[in-house]
Amino acid sequence: MRPPANSIDVQANRRQFLSTSLGGLGVAMATPLLSLPMVAHKVRGIDPLKRLGKPSLRTGLAAYSLRKYLDLKAPKMDLFGFASKAAEWGFEGVEPTSYYFKESTPAFLAHFKAHCSQLGLEITGSAVGNDFCLKEEKALEEQIASTVQWAKNTAIMGGRTLRIFAGRTPKGDTEAAAVARAIEGIKTACKRAEPYGVLLALENHGGITSTADQLLHLVKAVDHPLFAVNLDTGNFHTEDPYGDLEKLAPYAAVVQVKVDMQPKGKAKEAMDYPRILEMLSKAKYRGSLVLEYEGDEEPLVAIPREGAKMADLIRAKGL
Repeated sequence: MRPPANSIDVQANRRQFLSTSLGGLGVAMATPLLSLPMVAHKVRGIDPLKRLGKPSLRTGLAAYSLRKYLDLKAPKMDLFGFASKAAEWGFEGVEPTSYYFKESTPAFLAHFKAHCSQLGLEITGSAVGNDFCLKEEKALEEQIASTVQWAKNTAIMGGRTLRIFAGRTPKGDTEAAAVARAIEGIKTACKRAEPYGVLLALENHGGITSTADQLLHLVKAVDHPLFAVNLDTGNFHTEDPYGDLEKLAPYAAVVQVKVDMQPKGKAKEAMDYPRILEMLSKAKYRGSLVLEYEGDEEPLVAIPREGAKMADLIRAKGL
């Protein structure tokens, strides 16, 4: 789905931003979050991401896959051990989820980056938990500030994307009001994160992003060159999840892969990896295919097997 004709300047805006944005890790803008009027948003929207060259996929592993070992309340593994396991299992990159950093000082982030570099691993990006639908302005500002801080942290580690959420409609509120706040929250976070050059990638994660149409509405309403989509293959529970994923693939800056999906009214079924790869190839996707394991099997057993399966299919398809 392409934006209307009056948005043809969006790609030009992207190019202008990329050529003039500040380098390095400057201080993020401190624009205050103003009261958000609940009005209809003029639809402009970002274009699908411009792909140059052939499709190209690299395997990655999300730290969330090993959450039962990385949980900071009772850790059995740290992020350094996670990265070492990912390298041992043959993954090309890692996505260190923000939840599992025991500290996030520049020195610690640099140490982790160096560890991954020594292992030959790319840090694809990171992921933050946030809710931009909150009604209380102070709480919403805290969510935005945390997101921007993690954009900076991701840049220090050399990552290119930060997975973000939109949120869920608060009890007693309307979805329209929640969506309006989420749109302004994403815009504000993107603006403040400009000095770091990290794409804020919105995941289809339930709430106001439960369907492709809901997420596309946000995609159209947020007009910023640092905004993109984090496509999660297992999070749509509609009648046609693969069709919904295909609608969003052109906007995806990062793809998280689950081992199964559950269409509406049906039992869980194994993820059709070849179909996902065909979809991404058609969209000329160039980026990471990050395994986010949420299955019932022991992750130390399932992850290397599923990672190898993904890598074999990517090679077989010449991607």
